[in-house]
Amino acid sequence: MKAVVFDAYGTLLDFHAAMARHADRLGPEWQRISADWRTKQTEYSWVRSLAGPAHHRDFWRLTEDSLRFVAARHGIADQALLADVLASYRVLDAYPDATSVLRTLRDRGLGTAILSNGEPGMLSAAVESAGLADLLDAVLSVESVGVFKPDPRVYRLAEARFGLPAAEMGFVSSNPWDAFGAAAHGFRVFWVNRTGQPAEYELAGKLMELKDLSGLMEALT
Repeated sequence: MKAVVFDAYGTLLDFHAAMARHADRLGPEWQRISADWRTKQTEYSWVRSLAGPAHHRDFWRLTEDSLRFVAARHGIADQALLADVLASYRVLDAYPDATSVLRTLRDRGLGTAILSNGEPGMLSAAVESAGLADLLDAVLSVESVGVFKPDPRVYRLAEARFGLPAAEMGFVSSNPWDAFGAAAHGFRVFWVNRTGQPAEYELAGKLMELKDLSGLMEALT
């Protein structure tokens, strides 16, 4: 294995941090609201991809659209609050184990990259604010191909960047549908199952499941 590619949101970056910072204003249901936001955001990406190139919108636009929908569903009318939550999505916290894992990979001579649905601007802002920029060889966005994961064209971006076949790279994601897409493309996949979800997409036996990123280095050996 010569490089390790990471999903961004939910894998290296805690997408719940955007609403966690405003939990006192959102109320006790903020975690449920945040989960609904993530679900709708992902749904929008799949629907846009299936509808065809003419219907593509970048992930920042989908993040805005999905927040608007979730706010309406949960009766949140405070526009200043919604603007603050949205702004926080550009400066998400990295998970506590992200920095040390990336640094160890770099120290061992492996290439490191993010491959994300995010559009370049939001990814750049988040990676910088989380202090990960200097630990990555590349930050790859699906905007280069105009379609979202798990379309195979997205995973080919990592092969093109490193000049390596998928079989010579690891792929790390907290999203089972993303792990499935990467495994189907030939990567050696590590599913970071932080919340103990049951396996799906017939993933059992096709990849290595981790509780968090701290177990990645042992898994790689």
